Amino acid sequence: MTQTHAYGTASASQPLGPLSIERRQPGPHDVKIDILYCGVCHSDLHTARNEWRNTLYPSVPGHEIVGTVVAVGDHVTKFKPGDTVGVGCMVDSCQHCASCADGEEQYCENGFTGTYNGRGKENTWGGYSENVVVDEKFVLRVDHEASQLAAVAPLLCAGITTYSPLRHWQAGPGKKVGIVGLGGLGHMGVKLAHAMGAHVVLFTTSPGKQADAKRLGADEVVISKDPAQMAQHAGSFDFILNTVAAPHNLDAFITLLKRDGTMCLVGAPATPHPSPNVFNLILGRRRLAGSAIGGIRETQEMLDFCAEHGIVSDIEMIAMKDINEAYERMLKGDVKYRFVIDMATLG
Repeated sequence: MTQTHAYGTASASQPLGPLSIERRQPGPHDVKIDILYCGVCHSDLHTARNEWRNTLYPSVPGHEIVGTVVAVGDHVTKFKPGDTVGVGCMVDSCQHCASCADGEEQYCENGFTGTYNGRGKENTWGGYSENVVVDEKFVLRVDHEASQLAAVAPLLCAGITTYSPLRHWQAGPGKKVGIVGLGGLGHMGVKLAHAMGAHVVLFTTSPGKQADAKRLGADEVVISKDPAQMAQHAGSFDFILNTVAAPHNLDAFITLLKRDGTMCLVGAPATPHPSPNVFNLILGRRRLAGSAIGGIRETQEMLDFCAEHGIVSDIEMIAMKDINEAYERMLKGDVKYRFVIDMATLG
């Protein structure tokens, strides 16, 4: 074991600050990564403050990691020192259940091990740290240009969280796709759906976001609190990706789906949404679904797609010491659209 500088917290009531944690020495199949950048996800805040009532302390968040390989185990075949790589939300899974066999480790029937707050043999610590040691099966190749690497980091969560359902429900040419919310997830949903060739409609409660939505790739923008604007789109969507992480009326969007259309939820509110009207589902054979990140194979596919299409997240870079302020700003929606920590500032 080696001592590693990190930033985290010992309890839900304490702000994040410097910590010393232990990382294992690389085993035969492990990759050691010096972390260059780590994105800031709302899940980081939920976990640090124990809002999901499952946090293991001390907690070191961070699961949007981009870095450089500095050492590999004797049996590692995919990576070598000097490679630019990423680590997302998972660092292990059982590897033998049906979901793992299908390359859908995010649905591991025995529970995947999170990059932080892992609930396996021991707690895991995330990317708010100098380095991380990860089994090569859960390390991802990054082919973006060096100048883009900070903005690549959020792809490891926000990118795959939106890419996976868009791919699963076949967003593409000839499909009308709605994106609800223009935050860290929503802005990636707009970019990806546009790159896939869909007709993209952004739903927002904020008229001030219209210009930015168009810049990101939306073909239309609808102010969702305007009943007249919503009514113009009734029964017309093939797919709606709902990224909002606050409880709200789902029926307003379900009624916009075509027959056999689907709305997928990827936002995780702290309290439940109001229950939707079952007749809005029954009468159009519509579906209300959910989706969680993506497997390693699909995450690599997403990174390759984004590199090919020049897609990265819109970010604001911060120093490690500013993470507590960033959390408060994130709660107010005061970021366009993702914070990323420059890990060179950790020291």
